[in-house]
Amino acid sequence: MGRKTKEEALLTRSSILDAAERLFLAHGVSGTSLHDIALAAGVTRGAVYWHFKDKGDLFNAMMARVCLPMEESAALLEPVDGAPPLASLREHLLGIFDRVAGDEKVRRVFEIATQKVEYVDELTAVRERHLQMRRDHVAVLERLLRAAQKRGEIARSLPPRQIAIGLHALLDGLIQNWMLDPASFALRAVGHRIVGVHLAGLAPEP
Repeated sequence: MGRKTKEEALLTRSSILDAAERLFLAHGVSGTSLHDIALAAGVTRGAVYWHFKDKGDLFNAMMARVCLPMEESAALLEPVDGAPPLASLREHLLGIFDRVAGDEKVRRVFEIATQKVEYVDELTAVRERHLQMRRDHVAVLERLLRAAQKRGEIARSLPPRQIAIGLHALLDGLIQNWMLDPASFALRAVGHRIVGVHLAGLAPEP
């Protein structure tokens, strides 16, 4: 009986998150209430509060369920002894474009996270999560760039942190522009080409 109750609780939680994802995408996060989510999920508002303390907590749980590709890849990516850091960096960046273009659920959640959120008081936790994601991703990119610089793969005169911030902005900006009009260009093809050009420009001068 206990196992069944636990499974039912997990199903309820999942249906609440599914409903939130649909409503956030359609109406924005600020335009969606917990009451709306409860109705769409077919549960009481009390059930929503049993699983989530507020809308910000629910939003972050929805994000964590999918795990944005920048967070997922950054969590696993570290310089490895003997492996060319620049090749690892390239694979990481291209993998993000591939994941967003190829995974519809990731794309929906990324759209909600970047285009459907207003940082009002009830969503301060969401803003902090975005900032932490950026900090973590930039830190990983910077470590790889420093490792590549140490191996002579990129020019020693270049500042790794500034390059890391620029690469993160390149990824984020290109993905957001693509999501505004996916028919305007092919994210994979353009992303791969731009990353190649950008990284080539980091090479040491002859």
